[in-house]
Amino acid sequence: MTMPCWIAKAGPGGRDAALKQAGDTMFKNDLFAGQRVLITGGGTGLGLIMAERLAGLGAELHLCGRRLAVLDEAAEMLRHQHGAKVVTHAVDIRDAGAVDAMIETIWTRHGPLDCLVNNAAGNFISRTEDLSPNGFHAISDIVFRGTFYTTQAVGKRWIRDGHPGSVLSIVVTWVWTGSPFVVPSAMSKAGVDAMTKSLAVEWGRHGIRCNAIAPGVIPTEGAGSRLRPQDAQQDAMSGQNPTGRIGQPQDIGNLAAFLLARDNAWINGQTIALDGGDYLANGAYFKQYLDWGDAEWQAARERIAATNAADRAGRTVNAPTPTRSTTKPSQAGDN
Repeated sequence: MTMPCWIAKAGPGGRDAALKQAGDTMFKNDLFAGQRVLITGGGTGLGLIMAERLAGLGAELHLCGRRLAVLDEAAEMLRHQHGAKVVTHAVDIRDAGAVDAMIETIWTRHGPLDCLVNNAAGNFISRTEDLSPNGFHAISDIVFRGTFYTTQAVGKRWIRDGHPGSVLSIVVTWVWTGSPFVVPSAMSKAGVDAMTKSLAVEWGRHGIRCNAIAPGVIPTEGAGSRLRPQDAQQDAMSGQNPTGRIGQPQDIGNLAAFLLARDNAWINGQTIALDGGDYLANGAYFKQYLDWGDAEWQAARERIAATNAADRAGRTVNAPTPTRSTTKPSQAGDN
């Protein structure tokens, strides 16, 4: 079994070990016992990081994405390491009907969800003038539409059944700063941020809380290959962060668990930056690409295309059949 990158690369001692140990003792081991959590894009990246944290706290997990083999491998790892119940669902969240069918299946076969984590996302760097309509929709249909489809499908059942719940959406600090070269993502994530605030007011009376996390740089393979295809520059990013480091898995795992916990019944409608103060100190991301010329952009396109091709080869679920094409580039963060 292939270990996730953050497990395989973890080193002993030092501040990293101290941070992990602190996270391990932050919560009761049974904090999420008896609770069902759906994580979209839960087979890789930040989704799997949060899944591992919640599994360790007793949650029953439902992971959805487009690559069933990837989801099943993640599920087996979570079962082996934490003894968790994990169910996988091969679904493209751009397909509203397929999303609703998945949620109905969870409700009827397993019981109502208690938490939803909107993690599935798509992104890649591009000069905005070079974007095709297909490229724009490849991002916005996952992040903007897919997040809404999933939230609505879960929320309407919570309201119907009188069941309280918690929605956690993963956004970006660009909802405050904007960001060059990722305009479709910035626009879509800003919409998710607005949805979070709006539903916090509308659905709060039903016992449904809606919050969001805007993480800084927490290295994952998929996002890194599409957003920083030439070099990771991790040393530089660490150096400019007020805390002197980039994000680590336990950072987002612990904050997700905290925000989803039932005892936090009065935290609602909040988007919390999880970036060590980076956006306050440095503003928008990707400004370094302002210096790129045609050759650098061509090289970036080639590397992104290679990543997308590898992802497409592993997909179990293809894109829905729409009235317009929504193909390519693939989503980074969904599975």
